[in-house]
Amino acid sequence: MGFFSRKSNDTPANPQMAELGREYAIAQRHGDRKAVKRINRQIGETGMNGDDRASFEQGRAAYDALPPVNPPRRRNRRR
Repeated sequence: MGFFSRKSNDTPANPQMAELGREYAIAQRHGDRKAVKRINRQIGETGMNGDDRASFEQGRAAYDALPPVNPPRRRNRRR
């Protein structure tokens, strides 16, 4: 390991909340309002402490860091 190693141990404190944050980011990107409301309701019922919130945000950020996939051009397509 050198000075500029890119490896980091950024494992979330609560992996379940990180996965929930990832699902939330996916639902937001795809416009799934029903899933977003379900996750918000689930978070509101359980209540979140600081570690859970940090794990949730880490899961969201992990998915948001991925760039969206651009669909291929369909210009010269036969009908």
